[in-house]
Amino acid sequence: MTTVTPFLMFEGKAEEAMALYCDTIPGSSILDITRYGAGEDGPEGTLKLARASIAGRDVMVFNSPVHHAFGFTPSVSFYVDCSSSEELDRIVDALAKEGGFLMPPDNYGFSRRFAWLNDRFGVSWQVNLA
Repeated sequence: MTTVTPFLMFEGKAEEAMALYCDTIPGSSILDITRYGAGEDGPEGTLKLARASIAGRDVMVFNSPVHHAFGFTPSVSFYVDCSSSEELDRIVDALAKEGGFLMPPDNYGFSRRFAWLNDRFGVSWQVNLA
């Protein structure tokens, strides 16, 4: 069976990002982690590749040992539907810490409460009150 899985590449912060996402988004958990071994390109013992379930969706995270001239872009984002204003506020507060808003929480007409932000790792999130 063919599958498609979001793949997020970080440079040293993959485990921290994955922990934030699993702690913040309800129904999320770390599924498996592979760590760099002795003699590999990345620092021994650090996360190399992992899989997490973010609200039931598999996401892969990778720590690249190589610096790249690109990062994440808001043109690709995670879209989160929340069941309450309290849940939206909690998720937005956690993800926005040390990040930045593209659209702060507000009523934008298409949604009574919506926020779009980049987290501190550069990953973009759209958080909506369903």
